[in-house]
Amino acid sequence: MTAHRPTTTLWRPTGPVELELVRESGWRAWPPRLPEQPIFYPVMNEEYAIRIARDWNVKHDGAGFVTRFEVDAEFLRRYPVRQAGGRTILELWVPAEELEEFNAQIVGEIRVVHEFR
Repeated sequence: MTAHRPTTTLWRPTGPVELELVRESGWRAWPPRLPEQPIFYPVMNEEYAIRIARDWNVKHDGAGFVTRFEVDAEFLRRYPVRQAGGRTILELWVPAEELEEFNAQIVGEIRVVHEFR
């Protein structure tokens, strides 16, 4: 029997283009960042992800989605939690060049938990 390592739940608000790339990965990985995207920002709570997907992604992309996924908790310790505004606006800042390694630490599938249009 294999021991399960602890995981941390993260959320990611996303638009339809990025979500299609996640689907193409088999719901296992986030796509590489574009040159103007040096940081990958998963967020630490669902409410913040909902706000971004509903209020920003819908306005800019016509649709917004909230995804939820699990990442190896020990691995995540390398990324300090950043407060990007109010007390509950918490993000991880993953440098684009580390995204492939980050993706390898995702446990299970990336799941869509909310959709806004």
